[in-house]
Amino acid sequence: MSLITPDFGLLFWMTLIFAVVFFILAKFGFPVITGMVEKRSDRIEESLRKADEAEKSVAEVSERAEQIILEAKAEQARILMEATASSDAIVAAAEEKAREEASKIVEHARTEIAAEKESAMRDIRRIVAALSVEVARKVVRDELSDGNRQEAYLERLIDEVQRNSTSEKS
Repeated sequence: MSLITPDFGLLFWMTLIFAVVFFILAKFGFPVITGMVEKRSDRIEESLRKADEAEKSVAEVSERAEQIILEAKAEQARILMEATASSDAIVAAAEEKAREEASKIVEHARTEIAAEKESAMRDIRRIVAALSVEVARKVVRDELSDGNRQEAYLERLIDEVQRNSTSEKS
């Protein structure tokens, strides 16, 4: 027996087994396979039909979306124009109110500055008067420390008072 040329008995049994397997497959296997192929074909056809419907639906939705976008752009332009006009009016009113407030603040500040200036002048006068009295007291104390100087100072004051009274009468 050779590998290249098989015996007659081997060919007979191989043919018989092939015929039995083919018969079993034809009776039970091929109908199941063809049924599954047909189901698959039907599913593919259904999917293609649904894909066509979906494509049409997408086209309709796309057209509607374009229309909505155009309407939204028009609405946006209108709203922007209204907002700009409203903004200009609000800014003008705010500027006028700010001017009025600034005027009030400046006037109030001027009043406060004048009052503070007057208060400061009073304080300065009081301090100067106190300093003058203190300096005069120290000078007079120094001047009047000895008796001869006291007499000379009194005479000089009397002379000044007499001169002032004569000059006022004239």
